[in-house]
Amino acid sequence: MDNALAKKITFGQVMKFTLPTIVMMICMSMYTMVDGFFVSRFVGTNALSAVNIVYPIQSIIIAMAIMLATGGSAVIAKKMGMGKADEAKQDFTLLVATGAVVGVITMTILLVFTKEIITLLGATPILFEDSFNYLFILAIFTPMSILQLLFQFFFVTAGKSSLGLISTISAGVANVILDYVFIVEMGMGISGAAIATGIGYSIPSIFGVIYFFVKRKGVLKFVKFKMDVKVLTESSFNGMSEMVTNLATAVTTILFNIVMLRLIGEDGVAAITIVLYSQFLLTAIYLGFSSGIAPVFSYNYGAEDRVSIKKLFRYSMIFNLVSSILITGLALVLAPIIVGLFAEKGTDVYNIGLHGFTIFSVGYLFTGTNIFASSMFTAFSNGKVSALISFFRTFVFIALFVITLPYIIGVNGVWIAVPMAELLTLLISFFFIFKLKHVYHYA
Repeated sequence: MDNALAKKITFGQVMKFTLPTIVMMICMSMYTMVDGFFVSRFVGTNALSAVNIVYPIQSIIIAMAIMLATGGSAVIAKKMGMGKADEAKQDFTLLVATGAVVGVITMTILLVFTKEIITLLGATPILFEDSFNYLFILAIFTPMSILQLLFQFFFVTAGKSSLGLISTISAGVANVILDYVFIVEMGMGISGAAIATGIGYSIPSIFGVIYFFVKRKGVLKFVKFKMDVKVLTESSFNGMSEMVTNLATAVTTILFNIVMLRLIGEDGVAAITIVLYSQFLLTAIYLGFSSGIAPVFSYNYGAEDRVSIKKLFRYSMIFNLVSSILITGLALVLAPIIVGLFAEKGTDVYNIGLHGFTIFSVGYLFTGTNIFASSMFTAFSNGKVSALISFFRTFVFIALFVITLPYIIGVNGVWIAVPMAELLTLLISFFFIFKLKHVYHYA
């Protein structure tokens, strides 16, 4: 059977392999922004703030899913490269089943303790009802949320990234249409946004389950499996960095909200929400490329093909250098347009958001290399280094600067926290890249 991971490495082949994943990530982030647009413009900026209050819980759910997805993809692709096709299929089935069980358990906890969780997240009386309604409905779709993310990564590992793209686009289109129907036409408010998002999660999940059950001749398919603690442990450890990233995002989002509420109030939370929504879109290319290239690294690492690994690394660094410059420039040029999608020009939320967006965008110069470095070490099954890079990038440095800088330079300290964190993380990324180049033979 044809294995896309085994093809000769050229720059064109690398782009061909990663392009569907890049487009998929861009589409996903655009759908997130469309959600924010409908909520902000047709429900209100306070509702947009409520979505951001709930976002840490979404980050935790994503963290669990992405830990299994990225770590599991590395394990599966490596075994495929070693010629252990049957073991790869068993591991794949085990990881999907585990994700489903984790989703059901998490859903139950969220539904039982919704009120207490909203209180812990710091929702003000103005934001409480919207936050509660949004989280309660999203909780029902938790298993689908986890499965759809697993399948996005496993389609790439199976060499079928185009199918992942198709399912994601289908989900996104449905989400946008349902946002309009539920929010604008039916007046369901933030509850309508949550239902539309949940249905969007369900489409790739159902498609993935059907595909891997029906497609019996693919390199990956559902087979009879046994509980293998070693595989789950290795996958979890390999995916630790990506889990750390999303857990850290949950914590830092709470910090951003607390600081902005203290400095500016609900308008400040709405403004930081706009900037963070925009970050989803502008980092999608980095995330898509790193996610798409990681299984190729893992496969060639398992096959001990040093020549291909060196080519992959060189092409990846060229891509990140060029894309970082272009994305930063694009962010600065499009700032008024992007902020204007969520807030009326001239309003306090617009002015705060535009000012912050301009400062925040400098960080995009460094983000791509940091994301790639963490993803590459995950692909090499070095979860420790990958986790260290992610932990400092998404938690240690951001938390340090968000807590300290506003006391020194006011609200600008909030906006500069992420660029400072990305810059310092870049130094850590380069340290490990140079230190371990002879271990993994990419340079």
